[in-house]
Amino acid sequence: MLFLLGSSVFAQQITKEKPLIQFTGIITDVDSNTVVPYVTVTNLTNKGQRYAANYKGYFSFIAHPGDTILYTAIGYRDLLLAIPTQTADSKYTAMIKMKAEIVNLPTVRVYPWATVEDFTRDFMSMKIADDDYVIAARNLSAESLTGLIQSLPRDGGEIQGINYRLNHDRALNKNMVQTNPLLNPFAWGKLMQSIFKGDKIRSESN
Repeated sequence: MLFLLGSSVFAQQITKEKPLIQFTGIITDVDSNTVVPYVTVTNLTNKGQRYAANYKGYFSFIAHPGDTILYTAIGYRDLLLAIPTQTADSKYTAMIKMKAEIVNLPTVRVYPWATVEDFTRDFMSMKIADDDYVIAARNLSAESLTGLIQSLPRDGGEIQGINYRLNHDRALNKNMVQTNPLLNPFAWGKLMQSIFKGDKIRSESN
């Protein structure tokens, strides 16, 4: 009876020292305040018992005050926190902040050739680009300039030059009177000669 009484008292002392609480929380990113889904929550004090947060970053399980909790997630640094030993209620809620982990991967070069033979074949059949001299000669060739003249619109300077030449010609010929060829007797004489010559050629051919 003394043994049973002592065991009961010892169990009551353990229960009083480590009460059970409902531990809940939401896990978010420390930089963006967005939720971190599907985080693995491990109670290291309680034999490594594991729990999982849902897609909203929420978790809830039974624990003891003072338990050490480990939070792990892909792309985030491991976070180790302890539940406070002094809790005023049988429920405790915490806002867990996890920091994203930046991993610098080595540089990877992707080549478009699967084998050395494919690279050699493509390299041997590759067309070498023209240098600046060849490009300039092609742009200044007669064919290229002719095509540009026919396709490009006239600019202001060219139109101004044409107008200047037309005005100059008008100024030089303003005193010249244009004659009517119908009133010119020499023109009528040349016309008659052409008619007689044509009639003579036709008569000889007949």
